[in-house]
Amino acid sequence: MRNLDEQTITQAVLARNASTEDHRLHQVMTSLVQHMHSFAREVNLTEGEWLKGIEFLTAIGKTCSPTRQEFILLSDTLGLSTLVVAQNHKKPEGCTEATVFGPFHVTGAPRYELGADISNGMPGTSWWVSGVIRNLDNEPIPYAELEVWQADDLGFYDVQNVEFTEYQGRAVLRADAQGAYRFRTIVPNAYPIPHDGPVGVMLKALNRHPWRPAHLHFMISAKGYERLVTHVFRESGKYLDSDAVFGVRSSLIAEWQYHGTGVTPDGRNSDTPYYTLEFDFVLNATGLEQ
Repeated sequence: MRNLDEQTITQAVLARNASTEDHRLHQVMTSLVQHMHSFAREVNLTEGEWLKGIEFLTAIGKTCSPTRQEFILLSDTLGLSTLVVAQNHKKPEGCTEATVFGPFHVTGAPRYELGADISNGMPGTSWWVSGVIRNLDNEPIPYAELEVWQADDLGFYDVQNVEFTEYQGRAVLRADAQGAYRFRTIVPNAYPIPHDGPVGVMLKALNRHPWRPAHLHFMISAKGYERLVTHVFRESGKYLDSDAVFGVRSSLIAEWQYHGTGVTPDGRNSDTPYYTLEFDFVLNATGLEQ
C-alpha cells in the first residue's frame, strides 16, 4: 500500500493488523490505533511535539528500576490507574473499595506473626493496627493473607533509602481463625510521589503538586474471594481532596486514634504517645478458589 496520507493511514494500519489471531489483542490494538491517530489529528500534533513525546516515554523507561516503577507513576498521575481499578472492581454495596496499587509494592516482603512490629526500626510514632476480615454476610474469613506496606514519618518508603539493606514497614501476615489481624508499626506521613524524574517534570509543567495524603497499603487475599488492593487514609489529613494519584475514597478514610502515655494494646506501658487504628475489611466472594 503506497501514497498514504493523513486520511488513509489509519485504515491502512488496521488492515495490516487484521490477521491477528488473538481476538482480544486485535480489539485492543484496533482501538488504540484509532484513538491515537484521532488524538494526533485533534491536536494537530507537530513533529517536534511527537519527538518530545518519544523522549518523554524513553525517559520514563530509563527511570524504572527494580524498586521504582515510573510507568505506574505516570498511569497513576494521569488517572488511568484509578479508571482501570474502577472498571475492574465493581463490588456489591458493603464491600471494601479498591484503590490504586502504587509504585512501591515489592515481591518478597518478610513474613511476620500476628502482633509483630513490622516497622523493623523505621522512624516514627508507634501505631497499633487491628481489625477483622469479613464477607458480606458478616462472617469472618479465616486465615486471609494480608500484605502491608507504608512510608515512614518523613514520607519515604524503605526502598527509597539510598542505604537500603533490608525491608522496613512492609510485611506479609495471615489472619487468625476468626479473621482477625493485628500488628504494630509506625504512623506514616503524607508524602510527595517521586518527582525527581520525568513524571515530576510533567507535574511541574501542569502546575500540579506531587503530594499524597497519609495512608497505609493493604493487599488481602483469601480462597473464594476477589483479591483486594486498597489503602486506609488518615481522617482530617492533608491532601485528601487533591491526592496526586486520585486514589482517595471516602469509605477508606478512618480515624487514627491518638493516645497519651499508658498501656498499649499489647499490654505494655508506654511513656510516649501512640496511635491505634481499628479497620475491618469486607471481601467480595467470587465462588472460585484463587
